[in-house]
Amino acid sequence: MGDTPNKGAFEADIPLDAVEEALRSVEQVEHRRRTADGVEVPVAPEAEPGAPSAEELARLRSLEAQLEVSQQRSRETMERLKEAHDRYVRAVADLENYKKRAVRERDEVLRYGNEKLLKDLLPVVDGLDRALAVAASDDPMVKGVQLVRASLEQMLARHGVTGFSALGQPFDPARHEALLQVSTADQPPNTVVVEHARGFMLNERLVRPAMVGVAMAPKAGGGGDGGEA
Repeated sequence: MGDTPNKGAFEADIPLDAVEEALRSVEQVEHRRRTADGVEVPVAPEAEPGAPSAEELARLRSLEAQLEVSQQRSRETMERLKEAHDRYVRAVADLENYKKRAVRERDEVLRYGNEKLLKDLLPVVDGLDRALAVAASDDPMVKGVQLVRASLEQMLARHGVTGFSALGQPFDPARHEALLQVSTADQPPNTVVVEHARGFMLNERLVRPAMVGVAMAPKAGGGGDGGEA
């Protein structure tokens, strides 16, 4: 008979590759448990595939905090820019209004700045009108007075001054000043029948209203005397 195996012994046919793989696994585990100086270190559990590590999570939280701070600063900057823009828009509008007001005031000065001088000249024009109204037609001075009056009115016209007469027109309180009422049946009531002085305009502005007498219907049985307005 051949050799008989020892009683109680166990034999297994284990491939050599499996043994080597098991040894490598044991070495890797031991390497994880020990540091270079031989102190045991707890082995962290294996992370799930694709899951971020603790270091990556800390870095993400830091980035999120930085992003929030950046967004807050951006909102504050936008608010400051909006306030600055609003102030700029208001300043531009105020400047435009100031320019328009300055132009209007300049135009007012150019168009009506000589109004006071004109009012001082109007009595001279009134005097020439009255002199021509009472002068005899054959008076040799009439022609000279007419020339002076024409020259004066041409000068006034160059500065935007024009005279107007109210005789025969309906009374207009915006352009006429009634000095008296005249009782007459020759003209409709409220018609200008007497003119003591012409009115004058400076460009589109009334400088002096015409000084007039206004017709009124005569009273029954009364005379034709005029009365105060």
